[in-house]
Amino acid sequence: MTDLASEPPRAHARIVYLGPVSPHWEVYGGYGERTVLEEFRARVLARLVLLPRDDPQFRRNRERIVRDAERERITLEWDLGLPDGDD
Repeated sequence: MTDLASEPPRAHARIVYLGPVSPHWEVYGGYGERTVLEEFRARVLARLVLLPRDDPQFRRNRERIVRDAERERITLEWDLGLPDGDD
């Protein structure tokens, strides 16, 4: 089995909280193959589309998204619209 942590990232995504009015989230690709980012974006939005950042389900789904990104070797950046240190 290959150690995924030792391989370079395939892409970078930034997940941004847009606010309390739906849609709540957007996913922006920084670099990487377009199809990889589009497939990841679809999975992220499926998990987050109706969830505001303060919903308890958000925390569970955020962990699932992080694991998915690790499997796909996608680096993540979260912008939850909170003051620094609260993300």
